[in-house]
Amino acid sequence: MTSFDERRVAVICGVTGVTAPTDELPLNDHDLTDLRHRLHRAPELGFAEHETKALVARMLRGFGLDVTEGAGVVGVLRRGAGNRAVGLRADMDALPIHETSTHGHVSQNPGVMHACGHDGHTTMLLAAAEKLAREGGFDGTVVFLFQPNEEHGLGAQAMLAEGVLEQFPFEEVYAIHNLPGAPVGQVSTRAGQICASESLFEIEINGQGGHASMPHVGRDAITVGAEIAQALQTIVARKLAPGAGVVVSVTEFLTDGQRNVLPGRAVLKGDVRARVPEDREAVDRLMRQMAEGIGAAHGVSVATRFDTEFIETINAAAPTQAVIAAAQAQGLETVGDREPMSFSEDFAHFAAAVPGCFLLLGNGTEGAQAQPLHASDYDFNDALLPIGRDFWAQLVRDRLPAKAR
Repeated sequence: MTSFDERRVAVICGVTGVTAPTDELPLNDHDLTDLRHRLHRAPELGFAEHETKALVARMLRGFGLDVTEGAGVVGVLRRGAGNRAVGLRADMDALPIHETSTHGHVSQNPGVMHACGHDGHTTMLLAAAEKLAREGGFDGTVVFLFQPNEEHGLGAQAMLAEGVLEQFPFEEVYAIHNLPGAPVGQVSTRAGQICASESLFEIEINGQGGHASMPHVGRDAITVGAEIAQALQTIVARKLAPGAGVVVSVTEFLTDGQRNVLPGRAVLKGDVRARVPEDREAVDRLMRQMAEGIGAAHGVSVATRFDTEFIETINAAAPTQAVIAAAQAQGLETVGDREPMSFSEDFAHFAAAVPGCFLLLGNGTEGAQAQPLHASDYDFNDALLPIGRDFWAQLVRDRLPAKAR
């Protein structure tokens, strides 16, 4: 496979001012694969996607779109006189993971990897922008949203805070995420909650340290912390309705103790996933109540922080039906009422601002394409690139139908 030829794409897009030979139009499947591999070799972390943003902006301008650069990149494509607009989002950031893959496009940025397929998401949306700019077939405005820092749940809020909705108002918004282990090209989604929220908690215990041989003269923070960690598991088991889908995990237990020193300070850290805001808020309340109550029983002070980084992703009914219809029109296998996903998605903030739909696109059931998201040997399936491009184009044409002449 040849490396990504940006000059060829620039010629095709008219960036250089040189007329492209007819046989070089349009971008073909090999071009898309080369582009995806180029992005995979040069991954960048959230809010540091400098080269990625520059490449995306150059290509969008080459396709003839109006481009605005800020926290992310926004490309606007207008056709006809229609006053409706839809937004399409792709995420661009990578993860702090050392890649262990053996393929020919392995990360060249040590310790950083596209282990979630955002390189593929970006390529599919660029391909859709090129196709729609070249072919048209719709009446209205498409807003292409290339978002930074999805992995930490900060990129969508950054773009919204910059006023993306005020500058480029759209009535609906959509996003694709690949799904390893599902058949290639299978579209699955659901109306209502599709991705969980993620909240991070920290419980700090301050007691009185002392000699390990004389625990009775101190207030051992590690014993109190252990009791709190056990009590937190009863939130899901005994305080919430069965089947609520809530997960409470203590992931870190830190103390200032030593070999023969009882700790006077301990910190518990962890992660909470919830399907609905009411359950998330209940976990916050119950966690504080339990931690403070146990602390009071032992005569130590306890302080609890509970910060929600990702809210629940809620799909609206009409956009979800539009996704299902577009997938079926493309002949794709479609699951219209899948189970909610346990992972979280920053797209939730866009979907909370305007009606939207988040959908999963099957990445394959074998090899690196079936490895879990965030695995060091995962890889996006290049067979999805034209599928995603054509799906996006179908959806735009369905939602912004061209007027009959």
